[in-house]
Amino acid sequence: MEMGFARNWFKWSQLVLAMVAVQMFVAGMNLLSKVILSEGSFIFALMAYRHVVAAICVAPFALCFERIKEHKFGWSVWLWLFVNALTGITAAMALFYYGLRDTTATYAANFLNLIPIATFVLSTITGTENLNLKIRAGKIKCLGVIVCVGGAITTSFYKGKAFYLIHHSNNHHHITVDTTYAHWTRGTVLLVCSCLSYSTWFIAQVKLLKIFPLKYWATMLICIMAALQSTVIGLCLDTSTASWRIGWDLQLVTILYSGALATAATFCLLSWAISAQGPLYPPMFNPLSLIFVAISGALILDEEIRMGTLLGMFMIIVGLYSFLMGKRKETKRVSLPEQVKTNSELTGSQLTAAVVPTTSPDNCHICPDSIAVDVDHEDGLNKTTVNPRGLEAKEITMLML
Repeated sequence: MEMGFARNWFKWSQLVLAMVAVQMFVAGMNLLSKVILSEGSFIFALMAYRHVVAAICVAPFALCFERIKEHKFGWSVWLWLFVNALTGITAAMALFYYGLRDTTATYAANFLNLIPIATFVLSTITGTENLNLKIRAGKIKCLGVIVCVGGAITTSFYKGKAFYLIHHSNNHHHITVDTTYAHWTRGTVLLVCSCLSYSTWFIAQVKLLKIFPLKYWATMLICIMAALQSTVIGLCLDTSTASWRIGWDLQLVTILYSGALATAATFCLLSWAISAQGPLYPPMFNPLSLIFVAISGALILDEEIRMGTLLGMFMIIVGLYSFLMGKRKETKRVSLPEQVKTNSELTGSQLTAAVVPTTSPDNCHICPDSIAVDVDHEDGLNKTTVNPRGLEAKEITMLML
C-alpha cells in the first residue's frame, strides 16, 4: 500500500513539475520576445530561426521513437502538414508577436488562456462540438465561455488605475523597454486573430493525426515548413541584410530559448502529460504563465499593472476552470456508457449494468469514484458496490473512471 501510494505521488509530482516548467518556458519566451521586439527585431526572421532550432531539437525524438517506414507521405499528408504549419505557427505566431509588440507581455499572455475557449466556439460553429445545454456539464461549460469572453472584453476596454510592484528610484535594475510601437487597439485585434488562428490549428491538427499519427515527425516537419513559410514571407517584406543578421546578443538567446525550450521541450512534456492524464490536464496550468509573466514583467521590465488587467485576468482564470470542469464532466458522461457497453461484451454473459457513482475512498488516486454495478445474470440479479482499484471478483463488470 505504501509503495503504491509513493509511486503514485512521485508520478503526480513529476507531472505537476513538468506542467509548471512548461508555463515557465512560455513566460520566459513572452518576456524575452517582448524585449527584442521592442528593440526592432524583424519578426519573420525571429520565427524562421526559431523553428529551425525547434526542428533540430525534435529530430532525435522522431528518429529514435517513431518509425517512418510504416507510413506513406501522400499528397493529403503534405497538404495537412502545410495547413498546420500555416495556421498554427506562421500565422498564429506572427499575429501574436505583432500583438505583443503593440501591447505588453502581461496583456498578451491573457489571450493565450482564451485559446481553449476560441477552439470550443469554432468547433461548435463547425458542428464538431455540441453545446449540450440540457445537462449540467454543458451549462457549466458555456458559463465558463461567457465569463472568459467577459474577462477578455474587460481587459481590452477597461484600464483602471495603474500601479507598479517596485517603486521608481534613481537606481534602476530593470530592463528598459521601448514603447514606440505601442498601439493597444491594433494589438488587441492582432491577439484575438492569433487566438482564432491557434484554434483553427487545433482543429486541423486532429485531421492530420488521423492520417499521419507520428507526433514527433509531424512536429519536426511542421517546424521545417513554418521556417520556410516565414522565410518566404519575410523576404517579401524585408530583404535587407540587417533584418536577417543574428549577433551574439539577446536575440540569439531568445531564438535558442524559444526553439529548444518553448517549442521542442514544451511539446515533449505536453505529449507526456496528455498521454498520462488526458487532453484537459495541461490547460489547467495555463493561468500560471499569466501569473509568471505579470510578476516578472512588473519586476524586470517595470511594466505597469492596471486594475482592468487584473480584473480581466481573474475572470479569464475562473472562466477557464469552469469550462474545463464542465468539459471533464461531459467527457465522463459520454464515455461511461461506452465503457459499460465494452465491458459488457467482454464478460461474454447477457447482463445489464446500471452504473451509480458513490462516495470514493480518500486514498483512491486513479479512480476517483467507486461504482455500484447491477449485474443481471441468467441465475438472478446481483448488486455489488466495488472499488475498481481493489476489484478481484471474476463476474463483475469493472469500470475505470
